[in-house]
Amino acid sequence: MHVLITGASSGIGEAIASLYLQRGDAVTLVARRKDRLDELAATAPGRAHVIAADLADPERAPGVIEEAEAALGPLDVLVNNAGVQVMGAAHAADWTAGERSLRVNVLSPLRLTTCALPGMVARGRGCVVDIASMAALAPTPGMFFYNASKGALAAASEGLRAELAPHGVHVVTVYPGPVTSEMETAARARFAASATAARVPTGTPEALARLIADAVDRRKPRVIYPRVYALSRLLPGPTRWLVDRFTPPLRD
Repeated sequence: MHVLITGASSGIGEAIASLYLQRGDAVTLVARRKDRLDELAATAPGRAHVIAADLADPERAPGVIEEAEAALGPLDVLVNNAGVQVMGAAHAADWTAGERSLRVNVLSPLRLTTCALPGMVARGRGCVVDIASMAALAPTPGMFFYNASKGALAAASEGLRAELAPHGVHVVTVYPGPVTSEMETAARARFAASATAARVPTGTPEALARLIADAVDRRKPRVIYPRVYALSRLLPGPTRWLVDRFTPPLRD
């Protein structure tokens, strides 16, 4: 099986890539930091292909898919994981950074998907995995651009599933809550200290990677992790109140 993973140099993306490489699959690793991708690829000679690309430019997407399939054959699974997080007060927003986050978090995943789908549909098989966020279900104050981007990706992903089902192509929408990573550490540091925030359930990239691989294999529609956050989808009203009430203020 050939799996392409964006944002594979760290965090959730690295954990997913490591799992598939350990399983013996062929993996295309995409991210900006080539040195980290090379280290990961070295663990599976001949089964890993590295593409150093900045997905802030959606026009890179067609070339990424073409190069991956030329190197390792037809694509079976596309994992849209790459993402950036812009935090801060909306009234003092850095528009340049916000616009870049929308290109990375929304436009490039959609472009990669539209580039990969013709081949998958023609073969009658394949899977698209979209790493959204709990921010799509429970938007968090202080994450104006991030909430918008993950909400957009999640909506596109959920709607695509039924469209592609008759063609044999599956879609998995993933909603991670806090998961230990460089991004999660940086985000947590932007909020003021809070006893409530310190007790927020937090998962690991490795556990999430296993759930994602299982969802692909068993054609599950979505993954919400840590599992306690599944209540957010079932109880959106109370969740909205809790998030608004207990999210700590941003640090200056």
